This record gives sequence, C-alpha cells and structure tokens, in this order.
Amino acid sequence: MDATDRTLLALLAADARLPTAVLARRVGLSRTTVQSRIERLEAAGIILGYTTRIGRGRIGSGREAEHAATRAHVMIAVAPKQAAAVEAALRRLEAVRELHAVSGGFDLIAMVETVSIAEIDRLIDRIGSLEGVERTNSMMILSTRLVR
Repeated sequence: MDATDRTLLALLAADARLPTAVLARRVGLSRTTVQSRIERLEAAGIILGYTTRIGRGRIGSGREAEHAATRAHVMIAVAPKQAAAVEAALRRLEAVRELHAVSGGFDLIAMVETVSIAEIDRLIDRIGSLEGVERTNSMMILSTRLVR
C-alpha cells in the first residue's frame, strides 16, 4: 500500500459514493488504474465494504424517533477458553452492533443498540447469562460527539 492507496482510502472514507472518475481526477491517475487499485484493496481485505450511515433519531416520528437509538457499551469478562463461544453467541444477537476485543479488566466491549432502556436492560441480562460470561459492566451512551 502506497501514498496513492492511502489517499484513495481517505477519499472513500469521506464519501464512499464518489465515482471512480472523480477519484481518478483527485489522485491524478486514469479511471481504469483507480478501479484496479480499489479492486486490489478489496481483494486484500483492506476495503471490507461500503455502507450507509443513518442519522440517529432521524427516522420515524414522535416517541419512535425519540427512542430510535438507545445505545450502551457493555464490557464483558469472559471465562478462560470461552472467548470463541461467547463471541459466537454475541454475533447472534441482532442488538450487538459492534464487538471489540480489548485489554484490561474486561475481554470484550460490545456496543449495543435497542429501542428503549428497558430493552437494553433485558439485553444486558441476556449477555450476562451467556455460557462463558463471568461478569458485565455497562455504560449508557448519552450522546455521540464525533464519528469519523
């Protein structure tokens, strides 16, 4: 990966919908060369996909919109040799939006999202009862100040 690849990645991170012709102009290469570079980055697993980020609380109306994004970080301590089983179980829970392996007093941090605090409460109880989970600690997300 060279400086041009890093520039392409930065441009795509800012706007993944940029046409290849626009990307080519911005990096000073032909459209075909840029397309080949993007395909190579995808094949190498550097570009994993393209997505749409939806603004929280912008869908629906009334109470539905107000509670559309009740989120929390759940820190999870896992019993020895149970990490794979716990991860597999967490992957099956639709409300688990992100899962990170971490160092420190906990082994995993899950970012979870439901439609209400009551649902978050039930979800945390469900996570805590998974085979291999020793303990959890959770923090409600009040607001998001920066997403890149």
